[in-house]
Amino acid sequence: MDTDLNCANIINRASKKRSFPMASVHDSNHHLNNHKQIQSTKKRVVLGDITNSNSNSGHFSSNHTSDVIKQRQKQSDKRHTVEECVKSEVSVTFGSIGNDKFLYAPLIYQHLHSIEIEEKRRPLPNYMEMVQKDVTIGMREILVDWLVEVAEEYKLVSDTLFLTVVYIDRYLSLRYLKRNRLQLLGVSCMLVASKIEEISHPHVEDFCYITDNTYTKEEVVQMERHLLKFFDSESTHPTPKTFLRIFIRAAQEDNMTSCSLFEFLSWFLVELSLLDYDCLRFLPSMVAASAVFIAKFTLQPERHPWGLKMQRHSGYLPRELKDCVLVIHDLQLSRRASSSRAIREKYSHHKLKCVAALRSPSDIPVSYFEDVDD
Repeated sequence: MDTDLNCANIINRASKKRSFPMASVHDSNHHLNNHKQIQSTKKRVVLGDITNSNSNSGHFSSNHTSDVIKQRQKQSDKRHTVEECVKSEVSVTFGSIGNDKFLYAPLIYQHLHSIEIEEKRRPLPNYMEMVQKDVTIGMREILVDWLVEVAEEYKLVSDTLFLTVVYIDRYLSLRYLKRNRLQLLGVSCMLVASKIEEISHPHVEDFCYITDNTYTKEEVVQMERHLLKFFDSESTHPTPKTFLRIFIRAAQEDNMTSCSLFEFLSWFLVELSLLDYDCLRFLPSMVAASAVFIAKFTLQPERHPWGLKMQRHSGYLPRELKDCVLVIHDLQLSRRASSSRAIREKYSHHKLKCVAALRSPSDIPVSYFEDVDD
């Protein structure tokens, strides 16, 4: 039975305007009770009918950020403009205090790697076949692409998005879920992730609103409690974005044509991997390394993208990255069916250098997967 075409609706709401209450920004101690309620008009980011559409595509309404969201942007832009926080965090960790600081990079990396390989933190690479009978790969792709749009609407940091997807995959690896609860799982995972990663996170009401009130506040809160109990003490995880910061810093010491272009392209490629179910079989560090590999190959195709320096910083030989590199390469060239509309639109903006339009050569030389001595 074609489950993607003949199942009940998860969400099929038309985009419409509605008065939307949002709490004003709390004081940093989060204990002040007297805060303002701001009323404003906003368009929802609507998740399309994923059950009556092709498994490789979703239908979403085109929405613009409301005045209320723009007020929140002013708060977050101080931290997230062109993701300056990424540059700051990386430079403090690895760069600006002198070259000797790089001596600590392997230790930090080894610690993160020891966490990412823990079995209890890893989703099953075949959970759709082993655990899920109602949810499909196509539904997962559409949900994640929609969550990309939600994260953009609320100006959430990319770490929140990545952690959200980790939660979704971990949960689906161990718990059977009906398709009409999939969007509830998605917004509840994003609520938990935002409370970990954000300075000022969206409220429960925000996530109810963004689903067109398909789920009540009580349902979202109940699912949040369930997730916290489910994850227990393993609620933080190194994601591909975590490792990407390390690898970008190392790669930028090479003579890249444009540092910002290289960074944005790397971010774009690693976000594309979020939608691809096949990427679950790779460790987050391998996904990040492969994204850097393709980014370097795209900008400098005549130069071997994975020299000794990148091997030392990542611990990966070129041949070890081959399978993951080829998957991400296909994603970049749209040679794999994927519901990546929101991600491609996001990285088609001038502020992100329109990196979604960049294309690497269609074939990667076999020699680039061979070990190099210099």
